This record gives sequence, C-alpha cells and structure tokens, in this order.
Amino acid sequence: MPLITRLRAFARRDSRLLVLLTVVMLAALAFLQLVPEMAEGDTLALDRQILSGLRSVADPGTPIGPRWLTRAMIDVTALGGVSLLTLITMGSALYLLVTRRAATALYTVFAVVAGAMSSAFLKDIFIRARPDVVPHLVEVSSASFPSGHAMNSAIVYLTLGAIIAGTHARFIERIYILSAAIALTLLIGISRIWLGVHYPSDVLAGWSVGAALAALFSLGAYILRRRHAIDPPEA
Repeated sequence: MPLITRLRAFARRDSRLLVLLTVVMLAALAFLQLVPEMAEGDTLALDRQILSGLRSVADPGTPIGPRWLTRAMIDVTALGGVSLLTLITMGSALYLLVTRRAATALYTVFAVVAGAMSSAFLKDIFIRARPDVVPHLVEVSSASFPSGHAMNSAIVYLTLGAIIAGTHARFIERIYILSAAIALTLLIGISRIWLGVHYPSDVLAGWSVGAALAALFSLGAYILRRRHAIDPPEA
C-alpha cells in the first residue's frame, strides 16, 4: 500500500476516534456541571419558568398550542419507555443475527443493558422529586433526575444507530441512520418537558449521560471492529 494511502487511512481512523472521545468528554462534563447546580437549586428558577411557559396562564393543566400536539407528545414519549426500548433493542439484535452479525448483536445487547443499569443507578443516587409546577399529563412514579426517558432513549437509539450505521459502508446510509437516532432522542426528551413530568435540567442531564455512554459504546464497537472482534461493515 502506498505511503500516502496509509497516511490517509490513519488520519480517517484517528479522526473518528477523536470525535468519539470528544463527545464522551463534553457530554460527561455537561453532566458534571449540571449535578452541583441541580443539587444547590441553581437551575430550579429557570426549570419552573420553562414548565410554566408551556402551559396556559388561565389553566396550568392545559398545554399551549393545539390539542393534537399534546397527543403527539404522548405518543412520542412512549418511544422512550422501557417496554418499547426493549422491543426495539431485541428487534435490532435479531436483524443483526439475520444478517449474520452475531458478534455485533451480542455487543449491542450488552451496551443497552449496561446503559439501562447506569440509568437506574443514577436515579437511586440523586432521588430528585418530580416537578410540582404544573399537572403531569402522563403517569410517573420514579425519581426525576436524570430523566430516564431522555437517558435511556439516548443510550438505546444513539448506540443502536452508531452500531448499525457502522455495519454499512456507504456514507449516506450511515448519516441517515445517525440523524434519525439523534432526532428521535431529542424529541423524546422534549416530550418529557412538554408533559410536565421532568424539569429541563433532568432532560439535559439524561441527554448528557446517554450521549456519553452511547459514544463510549460506539468507540468500543469501532475498536472491536478494527480488531475484527465483531463484524466488519458490508462491502
């Protein structure tokens, strides 16, 4: 292989690693910045202001905007529920198995399970009460910080998006898969604020940790793929 070709390949490989490591560090720093501010109540005033601003002044139980938007938010938020995320993970794993990528399927399940356990662990540590600023539009029972829907959807959709995108060789296919995963993650987090069941800081924290873990798992998948420990991209 010519030297210039080797240098280009090395630069592309290092660039991907650098991007993933940067995402991990920035997302982790964002979470670490939010934790003390949340604990000291520094975010509470803005959190309350945003939640109140999304509701009618005359009736805090009524969101602003058309009714169909609230119904859509209820549908969207279901995409971040444990049951549906489990089905999506298993469906993706089966897809990878059918396409003869058993090692990738196993790694995918491992990444999602590890992420879900991290989410439960963090909730048990902080035990923040749910917002009481406006009535909740869906039933909730667990702690508020970080948002489990935001964190788990980031872990599942971003990790699945990155891993599955890595099995495709065409750049446009990878971009489409990753863009869809990011858009879905953002919408689910926004729906939790809209429905009044999370403070915005809860959702930001969930996105931060979820993105950091997703980037970390994606980095692991990339390294394993380079070492041929899991399945390479299709030609």
